[in-house]
Amino acid sequence: MVDADLVSAKLAELAERVARVKRHRKDGVDALAADADALDLVSFNLMLAVQVCADVASHIIADEGWPAAGSLADAFHRLGEQGVIRDETAETMKRAVGLRNVVAHGYGRVDTAMVHSACHGGVADLDAFAREVARWVAARG
Repeated sequence: MVDADLVSAKLAELAERVARVKRHRKDGVDALAADADALDLVSFNLMLAVQVCADVASHIIADEGWPAAGSLADAFHRLGEQGVIRDETAETMKRAVGLRNVVAHGYGRVDTAMVHSACHGGVADLDAFAREVARWVAARG
């Protein structure tokens, strides 16, 4: 059985990370590139937001006794398979893992255009993940 309190706490952390992204994002790619502090804050909080989502996915998978996922992207796929999140949300979250990996592991220089896109359009995907997980947990409670 899923620990609803743990998931709720993680979703609250996710909401705070998304709020920080929104506070520090810039309207244009050039403006974000010109403000190294904002770029760092946005990138770091996006990375942590995706990591929180991955943590939620891992907890649900383990608590439900479903087969372990082989990667972060697979964990979102598993949630989609099990009806926790929509397939579309699983796909967007799997793509978000790529940004998380770039920021977390420093694979070359962070692509400012990719970060800008994520901090504007990608936050809706994070919000969708949170809504769908919360709805699924509530329905089970």
